[in-house]
Amino acid sequence: MCDVPETFTDWFAIRGWHIHPHQRDMLDHAHNPTTLLIAPTGGGKTLAGFLPSLIELSLQSNAPGGLHTLYISPLKALAADIRRNLMTPIDEMGLPIRVEDRTGDTPSSRKRRQRADPPHILLTTPESLALLTSYEDAPRMFAGLQRVIIDEVHALAESKRGDQLMLALSRLQGLCPNLRRVGLSATVEDPQAIASFMSSASDPCTILQADPGPDPDIAMLETETPPPWAGGGAAYAIPAVLEHVKAHKTTLIFHNTRAQAELFFHNLWLANDEALPIGIHHGSLDRQQRERVEAAMQRGDLRAIVCTGSLDLGIDWGDVDLVIQIGAPKNVKRLVQRIGRANHRYNAPSKALLVPANRFEVVECRAALQAVRAHDLDGDPRGPGPLDVLCQHILIAACAGPFDAAGLYQEVTQAGPYTSLTQDAFDACLEFCATGGYALRAYDQWQRLQKRSDGLWQLRDPRSARLIRMNIGTIQDTDTLKVRMRRARGGKPLGEIEEGFAAALTPGDTFLIGGRIVRFDALREMVVEVSRDAGRTPKIATFMGTKFATSTQLSDRILAMLAQDDWPELPSHTRDWLDLQRQVSHLPSKGRILIESFPHDQREHICVYGFAGRNAQQTLGLLLTKRMEDLGLAPLGFVATDYATLIWGLEPVLTADALFDPTGLRDGLETWLAGNALMKRTFRASATIAGLIQRNTPQARKSGRQATFSSDILYDTLAKYDPDHLLLEITRQEAMRGLIDFGRIEDMLARSRGQKSLLRLPRVTPLAAPLFLEAGRTPVQGAAQNRLLEEEAHKLMVAAGLDT
Repeated sequence: MCDVPETFTDWFAIRGWHIHPHQRDMLDHAHNPTTLLIAPTGGGKTLAGFLPSLIELSLQSNAPGGLHTLYISPLKALAADIRRNLMTPIDEMGLPIRVEDRTGDTPSSRKRRQRADPPHILLTTPESLALLTSYEDAPRMFAGLQRVIIDEVHALAESKRGDQLMLALSRLQGLCPNLRRVGLSATVEDPQAIASFMSSASDPCTILQADPGPDPDIAMLETETPPPWAGGGAAYAIPAVLEHVKAHKTTLIFHNTRAQAELFFHNLWLANDEALPIGIHHGSLDRQQRERVEAAMQRGDLRAIVCTGSLDLGIDWGDVDLVIQIGAPKNVKRLVQRIGRANHRYNAPSKALLVPANRFEVVECRAALQAVRAHDLDGDPRGPGPLDVLCQHILIAACAGPFDAAGLYQEVTQAGPYTSLTQDAFDACLEFCATGGYALRAYDQWQRLQKRSDGLWQLRDPRSARLIRMNIGTIQDTDTLKVRMRRARGGKPLGEIEEGFAAALTPGDTFLIGGRIVRFDALREMVVEVSRDAGRTPKIATFMGTKFATSTQLSDRILAMLAQDDWPELPSHTRDWLDLQRQVSHLPSKGRILIESFPHDQREHICVYGFAGRNAQQTLGLLLTKRMEDLGLAPLGFVATDYATLIWGLEPVLTADALFDPTGLRDGLETWLAGNALMKRTFRASATIAGLIQRNTPQARKSGRQATFSSDILYDTLAKYDPDHLLLEITRQEAMRGLIDFGRIEDMLARSRGQKSLLRLPRVTPLAAPLFLEAGRTPVQGAAQNRLLEEEAHKLMVAAGLDT
């Protein structure tokens, strides 16, 4: 058992604290090669990760210079917050330990100094670490590194940022053979999978699990006004939400998209008669505005913060005593993470409310509540490490100096995501990095590596290292333009909007950003200039954000609920809706695909209940309309939600077998993908990560249109002359796994074992009716359009037999 120095025990005693059991466990396992700690939010897991480092450094004579501990965070703001919190015990115990952070916001002068004279503890991000490993002096900088702490490791494991991080750690392990790794997380559905992800192939991982603490106090908000039949804004709930805000110290109000957050904040502010201090926080806002909101939260100045995933992770807001999730959470693990933001203290239950945005989300929210109470987290199995990230890693290795291909292959296969990487796949990536591949080898710009006479590989032109370093990273953000208030010499920055949205604006159009209504004035030098226009109704707030799809596990729970004989846990309006669906049609079930066929408004419709998530249901609509076209059924269009796809056309569908043949669906997918713009978008992202396309150059960053033009030409060239090119294969894999989500369509067919029920009905059904509102929904501007939408909803519900 590790002895805790008296300096530390005294510090804990002065604060009235004691070392938690899991913090003691971390000290006892401090010398393990890899350790994963799973502890509840507020349980002091970050301090548990740092305690061994602080004690080791305190026992060294005057804490000599050199990097001892590297802390990796998925968020720049989290790294800065951890530094502030870490300095408290260091200063109060008088420890001679230097702590610094290094992110994209760190001044260049400090970055240069950190490489020459690194601090004892460096807090950084995966991208900054990858950049550090690309320098020739990396072996000197990391020579004394003892420990790496990976915070919120579950969040990194879900993206290519995590794959890049594991490759960088494999490089560090080669430089520092005794390096110890620590992973910290509050929400892990499969601890062994995360342990395999973060450990090297040759070292086992010890999994420590803390007492999870009390279950959260979580409920669904029920209001006198029932939710609408469609939509995601939850405006009906604003009076009730405002009452809860008044009854608590600080409330976080989470949304799934930035647009929904902007609209809800706007409506909440209009209803805020008592002028309670309320803020908004999301990734499209200007950094200074986000930092002001964060500082106000730390001071306890805000009663509510409307936010998105930008506040999902780790920052410690001690006064938050309520979390409200607006809209169905889509993913139980994400919901648990958000709930943990409330009562960020050990052994204190978190308090949360779920607010369904529409009628069907009442069912989904109830299913999510059941999953949280059952401690049933969702998550999909990790696939193998992506090859575009590996290509970037090879180029990073070349920047650091000549390398041996066999040695690099061995190093890469020590990284958890790449343990199954074949020699052939590695060789293909190396060949791509060296020449660009068969169709591109004649062009100098893609001849980046060369093999020396001694067998080592190196950069063909050492000057290219600068360009490679400028484009390190795997985050492919949406092409955005800065938004500024209009002034003679450039006004106050407000944030960013999508390039496509900006292109659709005409002078005088209004939109929401940062809770303000602004008027579009002009687009000058890739900056959107706006003026205040508080007296007008905004056109719309449009930020891509993240559009989540309901997880497979949550969909299964919803289907299990629908199979019940009754639903006493649901509000009466939702029970009546489901009862009527059962009377006039069927309720969807896990073992059979329900397909409804009916006429409405002089068009023929089919509704397919797949519960496969929005992306898969969207793909299903594309594939089915293509097959319907081939069969002469004259489809006109479709709309998809997480649970169903509604298609309308001129001819009725009377049999489903030809439409749902698995082989035919896959063949149709391949044909559709071959000429689809989605493939070009996916190719552009992978080509950027792999280093074929550079967004950043010494002169300027390419606009989205410039990058798209370049990548489209490359895609067309490779598709014509080199269809087996590595990047085209990567693109196909990414498309199938990402936006298309074809795997969930195949899972849907598998779980139903090919069983389908096609019901020919005389009219629209209760469960299908809300999809018509999805199909006809347009930006709502003013009371007249609101009334028209309400009248249309009423007509649809009457047609479906729901005349209440």
